[in-house]
Amino acid sequence: MKDHFQITKDFLLELNFDVVFENKDEGILMVHKENFGIKNLILGVAPPILIMEQFLFKINNQSDKIYKNLLQKNRDIIHGAFVLDESGKKVIFRDTLQIENMDLNELEGSLNSLSLLMSEYSEQIIEFSKY
Repeated sequence: MKDHFQITKDFLLELNFDVVFENKDEGILMVHKENFGIKNLILGVAPPILIMEQFLFKINNQSDKIYKNLLQKNRDIIHGAFVLDESGKKVIFRDTLQIENMDLNELEGSLNSLSLLMSEYSEQIIEFSKY
């Protein structure tokens, strides 16, 4: 039986991510790669999938403009999407991968998608967080 947790952790280390928290029993990893705009990215190893979530900002005043803009931007995101948490106030980047045959390139593609999003869209995210 594959150790999906260790495989995922090894891939992250190979991609030069800093593992700042891990709980193998719960299948949770938290990583940073600040030069990629990634901080406190949570990875949940939950076979058959790997769940990646990055908190982006809190919506203080609900606005159709914000929701519309986020939905439109979802179309441009290569992997993953903007989602709302259960409260509807926290905007999160979320992506999932099938873990059984996941390889380094696949994981790197998802992480690069988040990094690209953060570099291209950071000014808008900062603006939204001020509402």
